[in-house]
Amino acid sequence: MNLIHIETPRLRLTGISHEEMAYIFENFPKPEIKKILGHRSEEEYQKEETKHKNGYSSYNRRFKMFLLADKETGTIIGRCGLHNWNPDHSRAEIGYIMEDEAYKGKGLMTEALGAVLEYGFNTLNLNRIEALVGSNNTPSLKLMEKYGFTKEGVMKQHYYIGGQYEDSVVFAKLYEEYAKEDNGILQ
Repeated sequence: MNLIHIETPRLRLTGISHEEMAYIFENFPKPEIKKILGHRSEEEYQKEETKHKNGYSSYNRRFKMFLLADKETGTIIGRCGLHNWNPDHSRAEIGYIMEDEAYKGKGLMTEALGAVLEYGFNTLNLNRIEALVGSNNTPSLKLMEKYGFTKEGVMKQHYYIGGQYEDSVVFAKLYEEYAKEDNGILQ
């Protein structure tokens, strides 16, 4: 396995592709898989295993997921990555989650998102990075604003969460916009 590693001031990001995820599931025992991927529960492992068994990508869609590890402890605290990556059209959707409550509200996802945007635009040569954000997800809406994503619309009742349908706000950032900014952040 030839994993990509990116470092920010407080995080170490480890990039995993579809092929690398398949290698992990096919060559390591369950306890080691849980350790590599930072699963904290059997439920997290089962969810990942189901994704693996059902196939992560199709002929024209790929992903690059980055595990976020605290540099001091090495603990995997979340994920940030590009999915629905369509190389033919140079676009992908960004997604992220901070899985450890103790690390929320410290600006770590801002750090991770900047690194993943830089990777997407400058390494994968993406022209467009999209985001679908829950209309009530204030921290994510603030991240979109901080990184200068453009709001393009609302998808009504797009997600089914907690027994109810929620809207998704559609955002996008183009390479030409990113290239004009300092580290992708609006000043």
